[in-house]
Amino acid sequence: MAALLGSNLTSEVGLRLLLCPLGSNVVIRTACCSVGIALPVYSTFKAIESKDQDAQNRCLLYWAAYGSFSLVEVFTDKLISWVPMYYHVKFAFLVWLQLPPTNGAKQLYVKHLRPFLSRHQARADHILGLAYSEVIKLVTSHQTEIQFVKNMIAKITGSDGSAGQRLRSSRESDRSLHHGSAEESAAPSDDESGQNNDSVLSERFLRAR
Repeated sequence: MAALLGSNLTSEVGLRLLLCPLGSNVVIRTACCSVGIALPVYSTFKAIESKDQDAQNRCLLYWAAYGSFSLVEVFTDKLISWVPMYYHVKFAFLVWLQLPPTNGAKQLYVKHLRPFLSRHQARADHILGLAYSEVIKLVTSHQTEIQFVKNMIAKITGSDGSAGQRLRSSRESDRSLHHGSAEESAAPSDDESGQNNDSVLSERFLRAR
């Protein structure tokens, strides 16, 4: 009976927290991130490792739909985020994209994304080709600066091993100096040993008299 009441109480609290627009902002955003990114990443991993073509196609369709939605959301988030229950609708939309009965990602791709990209495919390829060639030219013209930055990063991180070796040598020298100073402090000096011998001899002389 107690376990049943505990489960009902937990479900009721979770439902109220999810449906409360003011108190569930962090919760619903976390749920959107988990359902929209974390779960599909794991599903994609399983599809790749199992070499299941159907699962891989489903993952590709989902990422195409999710990427398009994210691209639109970048430009409209400041406006539509003020809409009441926006993140709840987004959560339901992400679930709709992935559920096998609804197969929302495939519907979105076939009805909207595929016709749009097919109409603008030539222009998109031309723009991407120009952008790629410009990036190649930029990287080629600044090859010296890029190599200089790589060398600086290698020196800072110690990827060549010299920094780590210098650090180890400095630690060993500090240890040896500390050990030597401890031995010098522990060992008595010549003056102290001479004074101790004189005192012992004087005590023996007095006892003999």
